[in-house]
Amino acid sequence: MLQFLGSDGLVASSAGDRLETTHREAARMANDVILETEGLTKEFRGFVALLDVNLRVRRGSIHALIGPNGAGKTTCFNLLTKFMAPTRGRITFKGRDITGARPAEIARLGLARSFQISAVFPHLTVLENVRIALQRQRGNSFDFWRSQKVLDGFNGRAMDLIDAVGLAAFADAVAVELPYGRKRALEIAATLALDPETLLLDEPMAGMGREDIDRITALIKQVSAGRTVLMVEHNLSVVADLCDTITVLMRGEVLAEGDYSSVSRDPVVIEAYLGAARA
Repeated sequence: MLQFLGSDGLVASSAGDRLETTHREAARMANDVILETEGLTKEFRGFVALLDVNLRVRRGSIHALIGPNGAGKTTCFNLLTKFMAPTRGRITFKGRDITGARPAEIARLGLARSFQISAVFPHLTVLENVRIALQRQRGNSFDFWRSQKVLDGFNGRAMDLIDAVGLAAFADAVAVELPYGRKRALEIAATLALDPETLLLDEPMAGMGREDIDRITALIKQVSAGRTVLMVEHNLSVVADLCDTITVLMRGEVLAEGDYSSVSRDPVVIEAYLGAARA
């Protein structure tokens, strides 16, 4: 059964205080938005997968996209990372319009994504996987043809990243032999090798048992320091534990947005998840 958690907020002492606080907060939020969409829409031959989505992701926050299956979450990620082009709408990152940018361009700007299905090189070692990501971040594909000595120059940084995600003991292990949760950690390490300012995680807990969920939750908390994280996630306990802001999608539209306490009490959100009104 779905369980929602929450916490009490603070109330300003007077109407004047509330107004001043609101103005200050609005100004701060305007300056702090790192990733934003305006009217983001995607249609597939008459089927509307995403409709007029206005998303504002604050710098340094952990922001979740949640919603039932088919809500448009992965489509939104595909548009943000330029794996799809929007039918209409605008995407800005750090104040720059990236609507027409290519995936490699936005990666260089500091927007990087991990995928719902683990996307590591299965027959390379953990170290080799992370080293390849570091070579890619350098932007020189000819590094693959350099001497082993030159390539070994990446090993120190690669090992730092591997250690950061708790895989130091697995550095020489072949990726295909890793347990699923460790593969997800490896994918995060490879994504971090791109030195992203904003990290997009597509269902990082998918297919995991409790032990792996706890490990990856702790890892996301760790790597979010000094970064912005936008994540799609179905596990609402994880969302409650990690996220500052939640945007709820339903049939391609924004249903609700706010902190977990407010969103989880929204009757429309409860209906979307539980079908309470139809019970």
